[in-house]
Amino acid sequence: QVRLVESGGGLVQAGGSLRLSCVASISIFSNDNMGWYRQAPGKQRELVAAISSGGSTSYADSVKGRFTIARDNAKNTVYLQMNSLKPEDTAVYYCNVPLVVAKGFASWGQGTQVTVSS
Repeated sequence: QVRLVESGGGLVQAGGSLRLSCVASISIFSNDNMGWYRQAPGKQRELVAAISSGGSTSYADSVKGRFTIARDNAKNTVYLQMNSLKPEDTAVYYCNVPLVVAKGFASWGQGTQVTVSS
């Protein structure tokens, strides 16, 4: 359906910042919500942030106040600004379409590795 490519991860000290980008291979339509997910070693994948086509946002409690999701539909891109990073944020981060994920239809790309050292 939609091919998504994540970038921007890396190794950072606790308290640092990273900005992740997700570029879609096709246009993001007005009714498409987008989300950022992460999966840490030994843990289930979780939704950490979501944004509607109208710009409404939601966040997991664990990242609220530290992460900000944004989108630029003209560039078919979704961003995740990550501030005040903690070692617990270490994970592979993915973007996807929440409705597709919820229905069990999603495929997952390479993701981008975020590693936060203490």
